[in-house]
Amino acid sequence: MADNATPASGIEVRSLYKVFGANAAHAVDLVKQGISKAELNEKHGNVLGLKDINLEMPGGCIQVIMGLSGSGKSTLIRHINRLINPTAGEVLVGGTDVVKMNEHDLREFRRKNTAMVFQKFALLPHRTVLDNTVYGLKVRGVPRKQQVDEAMRWINRVGLDGFENRYPNQLSGGMQQRVGLARALTNDAPILLMDEAFSALDPLIRTDMQGVLLDLQKEIKKTVVFITHDLDEALRLGDRIAILRDGEVIQQGTGQEIVLHPADPYIEKFVREVNRSRVLLASSVMTPLSEPGASEGLSIAAEATLENALHEMVRADVRTAHCLDADGRPAGALTLYAVASAMVTPSEEPIKGKTDHCNNHML
Repeated sequence: MADNATPASGIEVRSLYKVFGANAAHAVDLVKQGISKAELNEKHGNVLGLKDINLEMPGGCIQVIMGLSGSGKSTLIRHINRLINPTAGEVLVGGTDVVKMNEHDLREFRRKNTAMVFQKFALLPHRTVLDNTVYGLKVRGVPRKQQVDEAMRWINRVGLDGFENRYPNQLSGGMQQRVGLARALTNDAPILLMDEAFSALDPLIRTDMQGVLLDLQKEIKKTVVFITHDLDEALRLGDRIAILRDGEVIQQGTGQEIVLHPADPYIEKFVREVNRSRVLLASSVMTPLSEPGASEGLSIAAEATLENALHEMVRADVRTAHCLDADGRPAGALTLYAVASAMVTPSEEPIKGKTDHCNNHML
């Protein structure tokens, strides 16, 4: 199996509802008529898990779903591989509705199209690192030599070379999560589902694992759905972010859009303590060129953080610079005032520059 052998599949969630309890279909009708989550539970004994979720997750990108405990984020990710059946709605993967799959097709879909990384690692304690990693291929009936070759490649890639014969209880938490990641990647599934995958790790190890994922994603380009309750983690990892509250999407977009234009006071609370200088990019505050221009003077990458842009402009003692796109072409003009203003106050101008791609990761 080669890296990224299976093309990444986009995911589209349409009008998804999940109600727990009796007469769930009737409860969905009540929700559509305007009954609140609290009233639904008090009067009818139903729990509203998800309410009218509509999301488009581009193939090959990292989609972060974030929210506080009880917001519905883990319920949502479990609909993608149908570990939970929806009460209403569609979950389309590569154009195929997972909700309508029969038992056989669903089993094959889970085996070949999705891999999951859990918060608590979910390793088999009686199996070595190698045997944990090959488990998915073993279930699929892949020949043993191919299992081992593929597993060893990913064990090495996640930094566990030499630990393949150790058992989980001989590894640190961070190392155990690397095994979980290697196991998921060994399956070569186009969709990687990560439910609070790094939340149980110490802060430094967590940051390290985020870096591992970002480095691997540059090459493998999987469709990653990453669940977290941490905004800093969401901003670092997510090409796109959806924020949930009480089972409902409150805002979705790029990290740049959410930080610069929070949709309501609830989102404002999330972004209030964000270090904007290390999150926002020069492309967010530059003035795009109406036509190709000269590239004289200081050049700054459009994907540079405002912190780095400010440092370069101060060091060069200039008040203006031009931004270069990924191909090194002039993309826009940048002023010291725009950089400083965006670092301390929300911008009132629309988001500028390209934000609908999969390369807006933070440094």
